[in-house]
Amino acid sequence: MDTSFARYDMAAAAIDELRKQGGGYIVERYTVPGIKDLAAGARILFDRGCDLVMALGMVGRQPVDKDCALAADVGLQFVQAQLGRHVLGVMVHEEEASGEAELASLFDRRTREHAVNAYDLIFRPEAIRARAGTGQREGFSDAGPLRVSER
Repeated sequence: MDTSFARYDMAAAAIDELRKQGGGYIVERYTVPGIKDLAAGARILFDRGCDLVMALGMVGRQPVDKDCALAADVGLQFVQAQLGRHVLGVMVHEEEASGEAELASLFDRRTREHAVNAYDLIFRPEAIRARAGTGQREGFSDAGPLRVSER
């Protein structure tokens, strides 16, 4: 599920990446106006029979946009808790990038990496488990695991 507010076609990137992962699923694309509409959209998709929802959205630079992002996230968390199903919230904040090219790259990379997570949650849970504790970070370089040196 994506938004018309986003400045990048995140759903197209997610669908493209999912196709690279393999088959066995049906993608239902659903577009809402903005991030505050994502929770209702997620519920609609689950009511239609979806097993997992990717909630794709952009957060603008203004303080009100951050408030909207928090409200959207709380709504998505509520839907997850209420239904016991995964909603992968994929948010890109405009201020995370210094220019348009970097922002487009961030949109694409974060969305694709979360699409792999979505596929793995459903079809390859052992792949998610294998990444536990490795400091994965979608969109930018991974943080990596902690290095503990002995004294």
